[in-house]
Amino acid sequence: MPLPTHDRYPFSVIDQRKDFSWPGGKRLAFYLCFNIEYFAFGAGMGSDVGLANPAPNHRSYAWRDYGNRVGLSRMLDLVDELDLPACHNVNSFLYDAHPEIFKRIRARGDEVIGHGRTNAERILPAWEEDERRLIAEATAALNRNEGKPPKGWLGPWLAETWVTPDLLKEAGYTYLLDWACDDQPIWMNTRAGKILSVPYPIEVNDSPAIVFRHHSAREFADMIVDQFDEMLRQSERQPLVCPIALHTFVVGQPFRLGPLRQALKHCKTHPQADRVWFTRPGEIADYCYSMPPDTLVSG
Repeated sequence: MPLPTHDRYPFSVIDQRKDFSWPGGKRLAFYLCFNIEYFAFGAGMGSDVGLANPAPNHRSYAWRDYGNRVGLSRMLDLVDELDLPACHNVNSFLYDAHPEIFKRIRARGDEVIGHGRTNAERILPAWEEDERRLIAEATAALNRNEGKPPKGWLGPWLAETWVTPDLLKEAGYTYLLDWACDDQPIWMNTRAGKILSVPYPIEVNDSPAIVFRHHSAREFADMIVDQFDEMLRQSERQPLVCPIALHTFVVGQPFRLGPLRQALKHCKTHPQADRVWFTRPGEIADYCYSMPPDTLVSG
C-alpha cells in the first residue's frame, strides 16, 4: 500500500544528476541567514530558554527582544569584520515596531526575505484565503519599505499548509526555503508553474541546535566548521549549497559570538576558499533561473 505523499518534486539521488558549477567555476555556495523576528507580549508562540513561565512570561519575551535591541547589531559587526554577505528572514511587523534596525541592513546591500508577519503565529492551520491574506500583508510590507518585492520566503517556524508553495508562486515569489530536503536547489511544482527550493538548514541552525538540543556555543561552531569542510570536499563531485541559519537572540549573545567568529573566519580564510561562492539565496536563485531548465531536479 503506497503511503500518502506529495507531487511537489520527484525523488532523485544526488550522485546521479547533471553536473554544473556556480559563477566563476565555484563549487560550493555558502550563505548566512539571520532570522530577525518579532513576538507578541503575553500571547502567541515563541522560543523559550527554559520552562515556560505563566503569561505574560516577560522573561522569555525580553530574551527574544534582546535579539533586536542588541544581538543583531553585534552580528552585523561580525559579518562586517569578516566581509561576509548576509540575508535576513524578516517578520514584517518589525517595519512598524522597530524600523530603525533596517538602516544597517540596507547600507550593506543585504537581501531581505519574507518570513511572515510574526513568529508569534504559525501558518498551519489556516484556510487558504487566510493564508493568502497573511502572505499578501507580509509581502506588501517588505515591498513598501524596501522599494522592491522579496524574492524568497521562509515560513514562520518553517510551517506550510497543503497550498503554501502555490500561494507563494501566485504572489510572485521565485524561491522558498521551507523544504530542507536537499543540498542542491530543486524545482518544485505548483499549480501556477515551477518555484525554486533553495537549501535551508534544520541541522546547522542555532535555534534547534542550541535552544532545543542544548548544544553549547562551541559545539555549534564546530558544526559550522565540520559542515563547511565536508561539503567543500564533497563539492568536488557535485556543486552544493552550504547554508547557515542564525537567530539574533541566540548567537547574538556575547558568549556565543566568539566561537561563531572563529567558525566563520575558518570558512572565509580556508585555503580553498577560492572554490567557494560567498553569496545570498536570492543570488543563488537568480543563477538557477539563468541555467537551462533541465539542469536541476524537476518534477
